[in-house]
Amino acid sequence: MRDLGLIDNSEPVERLFTQGMIIKGGAKMSKSMGNTVSPDDMMARYGADATRLYTLFATSPESELDWQDAGIEGASRFLGRVFRLVSRHTNAPRRQGGDGNLSSAARSFQRKLHQTIRKVTEDFDGRWHFNTSIAAVMELTNELYVAEEEIVRSGLMPEVVRALLLLLAPFAPYLAHELWQAAGQKSNLLREPWPQYDPELAKEEEIEIPVQVNGKLRGRIVVSAGADESLVRERALVDEKVQSFIAGKQIVKVIVVPGKLVNVVVR
Repeated sequence: MRDLGLIDNSEPVERLFTQGMIIKGGAKMSKSMGNTVSPDDMMARYGADATRLYTLFATSPESELDWQDAGIEGASRFLGRVFRLVSRHTNAPRRQGGDGNLSSAARSFQRKLHQTIRKVTEDFDGRWHFNTSIAAVMELTNELYVAEEEIVRSGLMPEVVRALLLLLAPFAPYLAHELWQAAGQKSNLLREPWPQYDPELAKEEEIEIPVQVNGKLRGRIVVSAGADESLVRERALVDEKVQSFIAGKQIVKVIVVPGKLVNVVVR
């Protein structure tokens, strides 16, 4: 690239990232050492998307992967679930009105959707841990199955399907493109902008905060997101499990790390 005059510097990259090897039965899979498992056979049996999805999902990119045929079967089953789910709702009605009309169940799923978009977006931002991105999409799909009827009634299904397919496209592009067209989308999926999450919609209404006594976990409390420090401290001190460890002792101080942790120091 330097010799062609495309760049001025001798080193075209900022850092080296060495990915892990794929191993089966103790043998490394590479073209020089023999693939061990033929990708052509895997694609013929399960499809290119399932093969790609499993390779990305099975482990983080810097770790070694012990190839398991059962793993690709699981990836294939997951894609089948997505296909069946989206196929049922290609003509789902769109919601009328704003978010104020959503039921608590629909709002909860909407929050999960925006949290998933945030998770996958952040994973793409330099981490390259596509396994956790795929796990998040799988978790979203599982919750969608559970809340399916409520999502349809709320009119959220069209935007959920659209976001789900955009999230799935980097990992299973062929299936995502087919379902994109089946859902009546006229644009080219590969040219669609990445979905954006709303920080307010992604915010938890309640959060669970661990409570320590002298640095050891002794309980957990649930408070509303954004609860002030005094309320968090009060809830921690009256928690039944925490009380059993501080009763009869002098409270030296209570350290509150907002949204993260409460540590009660006693003697």
